[in-house]
Amino acid sequence: MKTRIIGAIIALVLTVVGAFFLISYVRNADARAQQGAELADVYVVTKEIPSGTPGESVGDFVKLDTAPKKNIPENAVTELSELDGLVADGKVLVGEQLLQAQFVDPAVKASRGDVDVPAGMQEVSFALPVQRMVGGAVRAGSQIGLVVTKYEVGADIKDGTPTFVPETQFSFNNVLVTNAQIGENVSDGDSSEEETSGDTILLTVALATHDAERLVWAMEGYEQQGDYIPYVGIWATLQNDATDTSGSAPVNEINFR
Repeated sequence: MKTRIIGAIIALVLTVVGAFFLISYVRNADARAQQGAELADVYVVTKEIPSGTPGESVGDFVKLDTAPKKNIPENAVTELSELDGLVADGKVLVGEQLLQAQFVDPAVKASRGDVDVPAGMQEVSFALPVQRMVGGAVRAGSQIGLVVTKYEVGADIKDGTPTFVPETQFSFNNVLVTNAQIGENVSDGDSSEEETSGDTILLTVALATHDAERLVWAMEGYEQQGDYIPYVGIWATLQNDATDTSGSAPVNEINFR
């Protein structure tokens, strides 16, 4: 019995010693391989970068490491600021080196009809006549604003009696368009074939939950006008990163100039 215990202890010791020498050999081999090799900084992905991630946010997904210069591709990112204004063209997996080729201009990505929905948002579609859609200039990847005219409690401009008056104001800004297409109408004649109509644009946009609810509510009023007309109309504007909406204010028959 004692012989077996002693044998087990010896085997365990030999295993530990063997593992120690193996690890030391591997480390020494790495050191020998890098001896004389010119090292350079490289960014390595530590957390998967989702497609569409802005370059300005990449710092949360990578760490700065070093590697032999000969093993670093020519288009490797050396400064994270190189990615400002760009977005990830696809997923970048853990362990990959960060490369400039993995990022593109958002407009290029959008031109392929490939617009990523930001995290936490959802898509919703609505259609408006082309004259309310910047003449059809809106494209996938565009940023739009939505100006809504609705009825508010007010006073008649002539005699001051209480009434509902139309009021116009920006209700949405910097809305990301994920898809845009010409609307389709079904012919009311003998033919059952669908006809393409150039007077309607169907947009799909990405919105946060409550904003999606607000847009649907506005469209319900616009499309179902009747005795009670909560909305007179909705218009889209084409915006960009430099658009200034700080001057937005409700416009009605009293303050319209």
